[in-house]
Amino acid sequence: TQRLLQMLVMLPMCMSFLLRTLAWVGLLQDTGIINTFLAKIGLPHAPGEPVVRLIRTPGAVILGMVYNYLPYMILPLYSTIVKIDGRLIEAAEDLGCNGLQVFSRVVLPLSVPGILSGITMVFVPAVSTFYISQKLGGTDTVLIGDAIERAFKQGNNPNLGAALSLVLMILVFVCTGIMNRFAGGDEEGGVIV
Repeated sequence: TQRLLQMLVMLPMCMSFLLRTLAWVGLLQDTGIINTFLAKIGLPHAPGEPVVRLIRTPGAVILGMVYNYLPYMILPLYSTIVKIDGRLIEAAEDLGCNGLQVFSRVVLPLSVPGILSGITMVFVPAVSTFYISQKLGGTDTVLIGDAIERAFKQGNNPNLGAALSLVLMILVFVCTGIMNRFAGGDEEGGVIV
């Protein structure tokens, strides 16, 4: 079961990032698969209008980002949790811990290096993305990657784009440094920059 689930997490990563995002556009658009299905089962809607507005919303941007970046969080976390010695969990249960206490007192503290590694792997690409917000979001959904891209392409202001890129790079270094500080640096599976 673990191998099957791991393959299902990895399978979308074999496809291009752009294709995965465009697949969500096809699913969420006003005449897309989801709205067509909802209309066919008889949900009420105004003529010429979608049953539910799914695309060009902040929720669609969040959905696209979670879908595209979730494997980068799951894989380091999985590899850290698999390495936890089963005897520690068994000892906690023998000492009277219930399932929630075993998770909060044994599994979660031992998973911190994987959590920090996953956060780093997700944070860096997610903070600079602009394609997802352009395809799934509306004009009111602006991420820092969108602002940088607009400064270079549409605004014809490379100085602003360069300044925003520098601020973004400093933000990434500061956040990565903070995560390294909490990881300790020497632990197996920790974040190292």
